[in-house]
Amino acid sequence: MEIYRDVKELVIDKLPYEVIWLDSIGKVVYANEMFCKVMGYDKKETTQLSISDINVTVTPETWKNHWKEVAEKGSINFPATHKTKSGTFYNVEVCAQYFMYNGMNFICGIFKETSESNFFKHVIDHTKVIGSVGGWEFNLQDGSIFSTDCALKIFNTTNKEDLTPSKIIHRFQDCYRLESLLVQLIKKAIPFDEILATKDSPPRYIRAIGKPILKGNEVYKVSGIYQDVTELKQKDNDLTLYKTIIDNAQDLIYVYNDKADLLHYSESLIDKLGFTKQELDRLNMFEIDPSLTTGFWEGHFRELREKGSHRLEWIITRKDGTKFPADITASHLKYYGEDYSCAVVRDITARKTRDLELYEALEEIKSLKERLENENEYLQEEISKNFNFNNILYSSDSYKKVLTQVDQVSSTDTTVLITGESGTGKELLASAIHSNSKRKTRPLIKINCATLPKELIESELFGHKKGAFTGAVANKMGKFALADGGTIFLDEIGELPLELQPKLLRVLQEGEFDELGGTKTIKVDVRIIAATNRDLKEMMREGLFREDLYYRLNVFPIYNIPLRARKDDIPLLAQFFLEKYSTKAGKSFKRLATKTIEYLMNYDFPGNIRELENLIERAVIVENGTTLGPGSWIPKNEISAFKNDFQPFEIKQKEYIIEVLEHTNWRISGPNGAAAILQMKDKTLFAKMKRLGIEKQVSLKSLSNHRSN
Repeated sequence: MEIYRDVKELVIDKLPYEVIWLDSIGKVVYANEMFCKVMGYDKKETTQLSISDINVTVTPETWKNHWKEVAEKGSINFPATHKTKSGTFYNVEVCAQYFMYNGMNFICGIFKETSESNFFKHVIDHTKVIGSVGGWEFNLQDGSIFSTDCALKIFNTTNKEDLTPSKIIHRFQDCYRLESLLVQLIKKAIPFDEILATKDSPPRYIRAIGKPILKGNEVYKVSGIYQDVTELKQKDNDLTLYKTIIDNAQDLIYVYNDKADLLHYSESLIDKLGFTKQELDRLNMFEIDPSLTTGFWEGHFRELREKGSHRLEWIITRKDGTKFPADITASHLKYYGEDYSCAVVRDITARKTRDLELYEALEEIKSLKERLENENEYLQEEISKNFNFNNILYSSDSYKKVLTQVDQVSSTDTTVLITGESGTGKELLASAIHSNSKRKTRPLIKINCATLPKELIESELFGHKKGAFTGAVANKMGKFALADGGTIFLDEIGELPLELQPKLLRVLQEGEFDELGGTKTIKVDVRIIAATNRDLKEMMREGLFREDLYYRLNVFPIYNIPLRARKDDIPLLAQFFLEKYSTKAGKSFKRLATKTIEYLMNYDFPGNIRELENLIERAVIVENGTTLGPGSWIPKNEISAFKNDFQPFEIKQKEYIIEVLEHTNWRISGPNGAAAILQMKDKTLFAKMKRLGIEKQVSLKSLSNHRSN
């Protein structure tokens, strides 16, 4: 029994934690040496501490709730921050366990400093059993008593009469018990050997032994021993308490020797590993954990002998074959020349899960940071709402209708298809729609499908993973992922390869796509604005554009009219470009000459606004002065040809009506019909079509052929 206690002391001394015990009001009733060392208190000072001195966030109310929770659950784990005597703070993992001992309830707090890598601490201090033994003898014939000095010292008296049976019983808490024992000793010659508590504060524990001395069949004397076993009793109580704590610890505790014999274990092994107590009592470490090898075991004990401890992570296998990750702290013990180890095993499944979640969170942050950096490259100046859009200059009523459509659709998430000739400013309309939408705080990502090589456009739009194809040396975020929550503008949509059109259709219909080389589907919330100067319906007939994609894109069509249909805007646009390029070139142009405006107004501008801008830029370079007059920069041949080729008004009117009808797919009525675009009543348009001989089979192409004939 004594050897077992010594082994237990060594085991407890090697447990790698700071330990305290607290009562129901949060007062510290015990603290081990490592707690004192880390916190900076001495043993005496710890008895004056309460939980709020250690954890400054604890209030009486929170401690009451904490006590209740631990009492209900038995044990809980949680992180905390503790304050040392010097005022510094450090982080710990806390295992709080509820237990009852000698009719009293306590919480055992086991702390593990999370910032350290080595926690090999002693749980309790070594104690020595110091006992004093005093003898006594009482003569029943004459009532005299004999006692040794040690017996008198035990009861702190110099008067041996204080040790007579009638007086000694009043020194103990259970005086009736001692009185009964003495009566039975004297009258019935029944010896006794009991440990009783004194009335001292704090009480001491005295071992009282009584034996009869007979003369014939009569008891004429009684003798015995008093031994102060307070420290021994306390030590025995502590050992029982420590064993209770160990057996109820949530962590797994193994004690084994270098031969792999399992000598002792906490009862948590039974629940955690699924073995019965009978099985554990007969199994060795290799049988409990089949993954152990002889080589590892020899290396394990070699490190224990050399360093005193061995810290490692391991995969623990349960009886049913399931596994869990564990953090193991093994400490070296030496007892009677033999090597032992006390291993504390902590299930770190939750920590590994948190690590994985943290890794994923960091990856997401990294991805968002990368996305934000990429977004910054695409941020556009906001376009003010109403009809006074920044960067869109106009004064004509004909263009006001286009901007009315922009204003109508901006506040929705509807897909928009902008059509019109090259150079009419379709990108500006896309920017205006985005900047007046609820997505304006997110980026507008612009892609010109005609400028990207066919083999790279899929990667550019949808992204790729490293190694997805030759040259993919890093992960790349696609433009759709970058535009998540915002708008993507697909210019020249007619140039999108036919094999990629189903992937774009999937984004439109399902809001999802797959990266090249990726393993999971990516969900996005993106508004799509497309633009083209090509006849998509003709491309559909030729099999170059998917019909289902066309109708998904053409939800809200906007036809951006050519410059020749909004000639009232030419002076305003030309003046804007004149000021813009004069400043860049360091010239002093202030205005356009009247003759210059006349020439420009009479020019057909097949290249639309882009051509006008290029003309003014060239004029600023070759001309000088403050007023820009006509010069060699004006395309005279085109103007001359245009003047000599005037057409009757009805021919031009017929051309324009047919152009609008083809744009609306020959839909006349409704908000997006040709009558609304031409700003006339349905009946009026039907009358004009009848008068001009416009029928559905007539096209601009056939009309042009008719004119040339």
